[in-house]
Amino acid sequence: MSIQVEVKASRHYTVQIGEGLLDAAGALLREKTAAGTACVVSGAQVDAFYGDRLVRSLEAAGFRALRFVHPSGEEHKNLETYGKLLGFLAGQGLSRSDLLVSLGGGVTGDLTGFAAATYMRGLDYVQIPTSLLAMVDSSVGGKTAVDLPEGKNLAGCFWQPLAVLCDPALLQTLPEEELRCGAAEVVKTAVLRDEALFRELEKAGLPAAFTEDAIARCVRIKRDLVEEDEFDRGSRKLLNLGHSFGHALELCSGYALGHGQAVAVGMTMIALASAEKGICSRETAERLRALLEKLGLPTEPEIPGKALLAALLRDKKRSGDSMDLVLPEAIGRCRVERVPASALEEWLRLGGAK
Repeated sequence: MSIQVEVKASRHYTVQIGEGLLDAAGALLREKTAAGTACVVSGAQVDAFYGDRLVRSLEAAGFRALRFVHPSGEEHKNLETYGKLLGFLAGQGLSRSDLLVSLGGGVTGDLTGFAAATYMRGLDYVQIPTSLLAMVDSSVGGKTAVDLPEGKNLAGCFWQPLAVLCDPALLQTLPEEELRCGAAEVVKTAVLRDEALFRELEKAGLPAAFTEDAIARCVRIKRDLVEEDEFDRGSRKLLNLGHSFGHALELCSGYALGHGQAVAVGMTMIALASAEKGICSRETAERLRALLEKLGLPTEPEIPGKALLAALLRDKKRSGDSMDLVLPEAIGRCRVERVPASALEEWLRLGGAK
């Protein structure tokens, strides 16, 4: 039995969470589409683990199954890889009635979704996330993008998937560091709207972050925010907790710092700065920092403040001379506040940037 979470965005779809979904993918997707061809998009490492199994499942359900394998890593989520994927789809003769299947983490999901949204002005795609980070966050909600040299996710659009299949058994091949990175997004969700989950993480540590129940709770919270504000103009911005500073840290590190690691540092910085400004208690900020450290995540910024400020000013979330920051008020409650660009240097300093 899988857990099912319905998402009622501009397109209605189901997020299924349960072991065995990878091998059942072909039959499940055949119930949802009459597509003749399904092109699996995956990174090299994920393809080596799971590509053959997914192709067999698709072929058994009557799909013509193709594979596009891209180099692994955030540095390859760019216009060059995107262009190669579009060229592959055109060369293989895919039409608007065919299907893309993302098999991988956030990099592959973002890339596949953007290609699906723009190839022939749009075709269906499915998310089969293989990382904890993708299962609890990036596979749900329809945000698609690739990076530019100037910043992360600067070319993209909203394009909701046909379905999301989360098979927690796929997490067994993840390195522990990748699990820890995904746990940062679980912590983020708990800080936003689930204090009970935060307490469970404090008590049990990393194993509490990747149970089917924890994944489903995170998906439901993201579902609620997406349904309230699909196009990221209001409450959905809460999901950016720790991400403005985090994206700047990723960019300035040349993506040597993983997304989850950067978000962990970004959350710590914004919590410490919020405590300094009286928005949350010092206890709340220290509780967050202590949990992240318990999960083996970094909390100290090692990038100079001037470099972070320059990256922040190029962030897509900046609007004119201001930027929305997500500020924790307590564990389980946050708010969005518009901050003048001229004040960002102070926020970085209060968050610990040198």
